Amino acid sequence: MNAKRQLSRRMLLALGAWSAMRPAFSQIAPSRAGVTKIIVGFPPGQATDIVARLLAAQLNTVTSTNYIVENRPGQGGSIAMGNLAKASNDGSVMMLSHMSAVATNPHLYKSVPYDSLRDFEAVGLVGDLPFVLVSHPSLPFTDVKGLVEYAKSHPGKLMNASSGNGTVSHLAMEEFKRRLGLDIVHVPYRGSGPGLTDVVAGAVPIALETAASVRSFVEDGRLRALGSASPSRLGGALSVPTLDEQSFTGFHASTWLMMLYPAGTPKGLVNSTYGAIQRAMGTPQMQKRLLAMGVLPRQSTSPAEAQAYIAAEYKNWGEVVRRSGVKLD
Repeated sequence: MNAKRQLSRRMLLALGAWSAMRPAFSQIAPSRAGVTKIIVGFPPGQATDIVARLLAAQLNTVTSTNYIVENRPGQGGSIAMGNLAKASNDGSVMMLSHMSAVATNPHLYKSVPYDSLRDFEAVGLVGDLPFVLVSHPSLPFTDVKGLVEYAKSHPGKLMNASSGNGTVSHLAMEEFKRRLGLDIVHVPYRGSGPGLTDVVAGAVPIALETAASVRSFVEDGRLRALGSASPSRLGGALSVPTLDEQSFTGFHASTWLMMLYPAGTPKGLVNSTYGAIQRAMGTPQMQKRLLAMGVLPRQSTSPAEAQAYIAAEYKNWGEVVRRSGVKLD
């Protein structure tokens, strides 16, 4: 009899807990329409866009929601961030944001239509895009030490391509040159593609670009990888010594990707989405595909940790921008 009473009591408690949780479940449903937009601030085919589409496909399999990607390019991701800041906070819109839009653009441009520290709810990091120093194979050096020695003995002769004024490839290379006292001329392009095309052609000798963008050129021998600016070695053709290993310690260059919601999105929804992303990112297939394209999978320990990371990166890159002296209209 006592056992039956205990069982009945457990059932009642379980039913009570379920009843209490039902409103919470309805609150954290991604959207009433069953569709969530993932905004990307770059055109189709770029690394952020590809990662967003891979993630959307995985999220579709681990949730009951249909995730679709919408491209809103412009101002290095800032136009999309402005759209997200004004979007409904009911879970129908989120964004896979590039680090530049969050941490560097507000310091570079005279104005951006959002406040990085107030207008968004961080869900969590998705991955890092590490940078690699590459050169045309005809140059008389094969590693970063050789590059530095050559640049110091030939001041002003070398040029470096970047994917544009104020981009991470520009700012990080300026920081590298500042630390080592190198006189290398910066040549900005409209995107990594045009810049690397000129490095492959030999028109510009070197570039600091993402592993994802240089991998194919290194694999077929059109570019030489001098060193990676990542904390540890990358794989495949990019398994070259890091800058740390080559005695240039403390210089790391990468850009991160993070999922964001508009400010005011319910915490339950943020936490639910964080859990879904953890499951989607944890599949071997997803990990393998990201690594193959030069993306290092990376996950925040919690949305709160991701929010604190935004504040730290905002401060860090603000200092880098100030040291560079770069300002954009």
